[in-house]
Amino acid sequence: MWATAVGVARVRALETERENALFRDPLARAFASAGGLWPSSPPLPEDEAARRRRLAVSFSIVIRTKFLDDLLLEASASGVRQVVLLGAGMDSRAFRMDWPTGTRLFEVDTAAPLDFKASVLRQERAVARCERITVAVDLRDDWPDALAAAGHDPALPTVWIAEGLLIYLPEDAVDLLLSRIGTRSAAGSRMGLTLGSRGVIERFGADAAPGSAASMWVSEMPDDPVAWLAGHGWEARTSTLRECAAAYGRPISTPPQREERPGGLIAAVRR
Repeated sequence: MWATAVGVARVRALETERENALFRDPLARAFASAGGLWPSSPPLPEDEAARRRRLAVSFSIVIRTKFLDDLLLEASASGVRQVVLLGAGMDSRAFRMDWPTGTRLFEVDTAAPLDFKASVLRQERAVARCERITVAVDLRDDWPDALAAAGHDPALPTVWIAEGLLIYLPEDAVDLLLSRIGTRSAAGSRMGLTLGSRGVIERFGADAAPGSAASMWVSEMPDDPVAWLAGHGWEARTSTLRECAAAYGRPISTPPQREERPGGLIAAVRR
C-alpha cells in the first residue's frame, strides 16, 4: 500500500509548480521521480468518469495537505513540541515547514517506505528543520511501544496526524488506533484526521482498478464524527472539503450531488 504514497507525492509536486500553490513541497518531485511517477505516470485507459474521479482525488489531497499544515502550525503556536505522523509515507513536513526550537517529529511507518524515503533524502541531501525520528513498525503491531522506545513522551502534549490512512483500515482497527493514541496523549494534545466521507467507497471504489488506492478503501466516517471522537476523549470540529476549498481560494464550482454530511477533515483537541 505504501506505493500509493508516491502517487500522493506526485500530486504535491504538481501543486508545488502552480503559481498560486497552497503549499510548496520541494521534495515531492524527487519522491515521485524515484518512484517512477515523474514527469508523468504511464497513460492509463480511462473513461470520462474515471478521469473525473482521479482529478477529484488529487484535489482532495491538495486541500487536506493545506488543512493539516495549518493544524500543525496552530499546534506549534500553542506550544506543542511533539509531532507524530502515523503512516508517514512520503510526508516531508519535517523538511519543508518551519518548526519551533525543540520540536521532535516522529515518522511512523513500515520499513519499506521509510527505507525508500531515506534513499531519496540522501540523494537530495535534505536537512530536517526539526529533530526527525523514524519509527519502523506496522500500525497493526504494537506501535505504541515502538514509539515509546524511540523517545516519545506521553506526559507532554503531542499533535497526531493520520492523513489518508484511516480509510484503509477496518472500523475495529480505526477504533483501536484511536484508543492507542488516547493512552499517549496528554491534555492539550491535538489530532488531525482525514476520514472517507459517507458514500465515497461506493462512488470511487466500486469499479476501481485492482491494486489501485481506491480498491483498498474499506472504511468511511461515522454518521456523527464529533460524538464518535468525544467517546475517545477528543473535542473535535469537522470541515468539509468544499468548505476548506472555498476558504483557500479554490472553490468547488459544481453543486453537491447530495446533501453534504459532516466533513471528513477533522481537527481535535484532548481535554
